[in-house]
Amino acid sequence: MLTARRPVWRCFRSRFFGIGLDGAMSPAPSGLPLTRVRGARDLPLDQARWPGTLAAVAQLLTEGLDLGPLTVLVGENGSGKSTLVEAIALAYGMSPEGGSTGARSRTRETESELWKHVALERGIGGSHWGFFMRAETMHGFYSYLEQNPNPRSRDPVFHEMSHGESFLGILNRRFSGPGLYLLDEPESALSFTGCLSLVGLLTDLAASGNAQAIIATHSPLIAATPGARVYEVGDWGLRECPWAELGLTQDWRSFLQDPDRYLRHLR
Repeated sequence: MLTARRPVWRCFRSRFFGIGLDGAMSPAPSGLPLTRVRGARDLPLDQARWPGTLAAVAQLLTEGLDLGPLTVLVGENGSGKSTLVEAIALAYGMSPEGGSTGARSRTRETESELWKHVALERGIGGSHWGFFMRAETMHGFYSYLEQNPNPRSRDPVFHEMSHGESFLGILNRRFSGPGLYLLDEPESALSFTGCLSLVGLLTDLAASGNAQAIIATHSPLIAATPGARVYEVGDWGLRECPWAELGLTQDWRSFLQDPDRYLRHLR
């Protein structure tokens, strides 16, 4: 169960070989669902139209992105981090509105077509199961669960919980075992201690060697997850960056040291 206790940090690293959908071999952590995401060679995306105009999307399609046990994407609103996570989710077989592989929760079609233009390279022996936790659509996902109950495992009524409690409930019930876990701005519902609990859960998943997480976040706390590769997303595309040097980290540190430095401009 997730609690507010201080998590025990563990870090796991290993190397093996992954095989892509086109037969290409590449170094990859053993047992992970995905080793790399790149552009589909036979179906290029029009880079004169959104989302091809996003620098992060263009870089992913041309250079690809190697994936380890934990990958964190941070950046300003509109930089493309959520668009990338959504595309990976759809290409993997998940609903754009969240849930596990095979779930068909759907209210309104708003996703981009990027997922049709990416290729996922899978690790040898990696799980094909996954779960997508998307903060902005979880309310609809809770309704989907009520309308499509699992006869083997009865879920609580998430609509009757607080925002944060329902998120922690999903994390407790769905985030365990081998698989790919995608999270889009999970901090929107979580307190400081809730975010710490999520960091502990992500660290434990990565330590298992057969689970993997990709997170888009505005939280410097979640970005500090031990062992994670953190990418700053912006007009430059994607660049790996140490946590202490992230613009996100520096902005929050500066604000907490002297809030009036920022607030005086709002008066």
